[in-house]
Amino acid sequence: MTDTWVFLIRERDWDSDAYLPEALAARGAQADLDEDMAAHGRFAQAVEELGAQMLGGHALQNRKYGGTVTPGSDGADAVWSDAPLPDSSEVITGFYTVACDEDTARKLATMVPSAGVVEMRKVHPFE
Repeated sequence: MTDTWVFLIRERDWDSDAYLPEALAARGAQADLDEDMAAHGRFAQAVEELGAQMLGGHALQNRKYGGTVTPGSDGADAVWSDAPLPDSSEVITGFYTVACDEDTARKLATMVPSAGVVEMRKVHPFE
């Protein structure tokens, strides 16, 4: 049975600004991405070779571009912070969404490029 799985990449935050188009242009090397980025290309190839389907995925920019909110209840104001989980040494730096069976999902989870932990979660089929 094919299900949808999300692989959350949790690791130390990264210098996402170094990969913005203007930073790459300044270095004169858009195609000259480092080994870490090449590993993600190899992961996409592995997904295909295992007969799974890549549904999506994104790298998330550095946590300085995000935040967290605790919604207010009973008319109270929401409480915002400038960055996610400031007391954590790891953040979610990206994710992949893949359609496959559970055995393939477990195999792929071990192959997701990460300098930390990969969390594998089955997507609930609200249809």
